[in-house]
Amino acid sequence: MPKRFPILLFVLVAVMVVISACGEKSKEDVVEKLSQQAEEMPGYKTDVTMTMRTGKEEQKYQIQIWHKEDNFYKVKLHNQEDEKGNQVILKNKSGVYVLTPALNKSFKFQSDWPDNTSQPYLYASLVKDIKKDTDAEFSVTENHYVFKTKTNYQNNQTLPMQEIYFDKKTFKPVMVKVFNQDAQALVEVQFDNFKKAEGLKKEDFDVDQNMAMASAEVPVSNMEEEGNSANEVLYPNVTHGAELVDKREVQTEEGTRVIMTYQGDKSFTLIQESAEVQPTSAGQAVTVNADPALAGGTVAAMSKQRMQWTESGTTFNLASEDLTREEMVSVASSINSHSTK
Repeated sequence: MPKRFPILLFVLVAVMVVISACGEKSKEDVVEKLSQQAEEMPGYKTDVTMTMRTGKEEQKYQIQIWHKEDNFYKVKLHNQEDEKGNQVILKNKSGVYVLTPALNKSFKFQSDWPDNTSQPYLYASLVKDIKKDTDAEFSVTENHYVFKTKTNYQNNQTLPMQEIYFDKKTFKPVMVKVFNQDAQALVEVQFDNFKKAEGLKKEDFDVDQNMAMASAEVPVSNMEEEGNSANEVLYPNVTHGAELVDKREVQTEEGTRVIMTYQGDKSFTLIQESAEVQPTSAGQAVTVNADPALAGGTVAAMSKQRMQWTESGTTFNLASEDLTREEMVSVASSINSHSTK
């Protein structure tokens, strides 16, 4: 018996080593694998469904994403409620562009998007947030590796935390939930058909080529008719406690400009007018010192205290010294065709 004991002990230790080797990956192992995949992947394509609960009504919109190594991005936003409001964000060697084909408009942004803030629908941004947060929580479910990290928004008091789910077999992103201070998931991103793409070319991210392709899908003439007839005044459903104290209408060459002033602890001014359709020959991108930001079903140009976007044939300008960037997005996202008075 005394001689058998060391043998049994050796066998037991060997079995434990094998079990340990076959066990779950550690947090460090998963982070390393994610980083390696993000760096070595030649490109990817994926479809994303983003659900926003920042307003009174839940909003969903579809995003098609193409990514090519060397920081090339194509993010096509499909607006389900406004087919003519589809837009494209392009990042290439020349810079960052937002295309609005129905208005024949393109804007070049003075921005380091997408590196300047969290982008819950971009794979590299998610990995970057995980690596940056040294206190990130890590857990394992039957099918997913899950990270709970801080967000990297320019003002993260409104949406400070996020949960990121990766497939255990492929390490591909599956879902992201972004939470407010009360642990409510106000933004949810679902990834579908995430796959590596090796055949993408620089031409796939060319501004002129993408404008031509998108314009063919949404004829400019249709938007021109709609934009010129858009005279309905829309109001935000989310005002962060501010109340409408003044509404003025000013006649311009393009039509009626409506200026609304909201006052309170979070005061702001909202201006809306019919969107102007550029002539077909106007192909020059307008340079703006702002960042592209998703707001409801459209892409907005956002600076520190101002936000501009076009939706349903109407151009909106939102200005405030009191609202945070996330609060401005929530106000903008709450404006839709159902918010008339």
